[in-house]
Amino acid sequence: MKYSATTHCLPPQWEDKPLMLSIGGSDSAALAGVQMDSRCAAVLNVHCSTAITATTAQTNEALLAVNAVPLAALASQIEAALAQGPKAIKIGMLANAEQVQLVARLLSNAQVPIVCDPVLATTSQGHANPDDKLSKALKKELFPLCQLITPNLPEAQQLLASKQKDMWQLARQLCPSKAQWVLLKGGHHMTNADLVTDYIHGPEHCFSLSQPRLATPHTRGTGCALASTIAALLAIGYEMRDALVIANMMQHEGLIKASSINGERGCLAPQGFPSQHWPVYAEPASHWANLDFPSCVGDSQPKDLGLYPIFDSVDWLARILPTGISTAQIRIKHLSGEPLRKAIQAAVDLAKQYHCRLFINDYWQLAIETGAYGVHLGQEDLQSADLHAISKAGLRLGISNHCHFEITRALAINPSYLACGPIYATSTKQMPWVPYGLEGLHYWRQALADHPLVAIAGIDSSNITAIAQTGVSGIALITAITKATDAQRESQHLKQLISSNRPAGIT
Repeated sequence: MKYSATTHCLPPQWEDKPLMLSIGGSDSAALAGVQMDSRCAAVLNVHCSTAITATTAQTNEALLAVNAVPLAALASQIEAALAQGPKAIKIGMLANAEQVQLVARLLSNAQVPIVCDPVLATTSQGHANPDDKLSKALKKELFPLCQLITPNLPEAQQLLASKQKDMWQLARQLCPSKAQWVLLKGGHHMTNADLVTDYIHGPEHCFSLSQPRLATPHTRGTGCALASTIAALLAIGYEMRDALVIANMMQHEGLIKASSINGERGCLAPQGFPSQHWPVYAEPASHWANLDFPSCVGDSQPKDLGLYPIFDSVDWLARILPTGISTAQIRIKHLSGEPLRKAIQAAVDLAKQYHCRLFINDYWQLAIETGAYGVHLGQEDLQSADLHAISKAGLRLGISNHCHFEITRALAINPSYLACGPIYATSTKQMPWVPYGLEGLHYWRQALADHPLVAIAGIDSSNITAIAQTGVSGIALITAITKATDAQRESQHLKQLISSNRPAGIT
């Protein structure tokens, strides 16, 4: 899986805040438009400059008037905001085709992500904009400049002049190019369903994100909130897929916390960075449904994974397993064919002798063939591995994860454990992710409290005590043992540090 930007775990606390630009309408009721955009940016510690396209007269229930800003006034606002150097741009309501053409001209050389929420219908208030010229201008002039567009179902149908209701087809047809993204919002699709599903078409693959449908009347500003939250996350530096997942979680939390205003219908209430409400992930042709991997902790097994060394040879296993290691992984990259099969079989036999939970990295076919305890897969292996075959064979499954998108994807598979990293910088593998540090690890521990969590990368005797105190189920490491002067003694020392610093209640 390729990433085009450095991916964070948590939003940095900037002394010099990143800046985004919101181009859109002003809502006199302050329930949507640039007012909502500013609130969504603020909860992520992002500054939001604005360029007003129209002043609207609205109540909680009705759109009374739309007063387009003159083109010269709109141009001067955008030019002033661009001079500030925004890191991302969100576009909402554009009042007419002439405004679309102006915005497209002014942003034609923008070198930052542009998110467009094409406001063609304010369906929450029963108002639709039938301007065909506006739709055509958006598709021809503006969409090709955008990294993401976020229409709802009625807007998608209007843009395509189609009654098509297949959400995947609509998302694909709307995509401006193979390098861009479409998020087709599902709030207006299958309104009697228990889930609300957003359909996402991107340059590498398509996926959907679903959340439970909430019985709340306080839904004003949801489209503005989703698009502006994504733009704010892109301004911080999140990769697009992470921004989509995090914004989805924040959207759901904002709807849960929404309330009436002065006794009348209210709007989404933007909250802080999310640690719950993970969406249900799916792909159009995935075969991940009904997967069931056994637990690797509790019952007749130790209640945690503990010290989890990763070795590249059977020789290392033979040296360290006698020290009482209860979990290990073998990652062999220098063998193939029959020598590889023999090495895997020897490792499996050795692990059974010492009652060690041994995970085979990557080679899931050989893990099944040799009767291994479990398999560990990276995200790049999930498409090619036969997950149902692994599950049917009764093997445990661990999955590497580095960011919100990958976690969401892994949760759809229901693995036996989730590995998260890098906690600290490591020399064993080049990664595009910013190390989490302890703050990030505490975040993952809270956000994934119901799942066995393994911390990985850059861990040694100098920091393993603090890692153990977070309460993670396992602590994976490589060089802390393999480069130690006395590997067996170091293994026992690390085990003792974990045991003596485990939070109360974990044995």
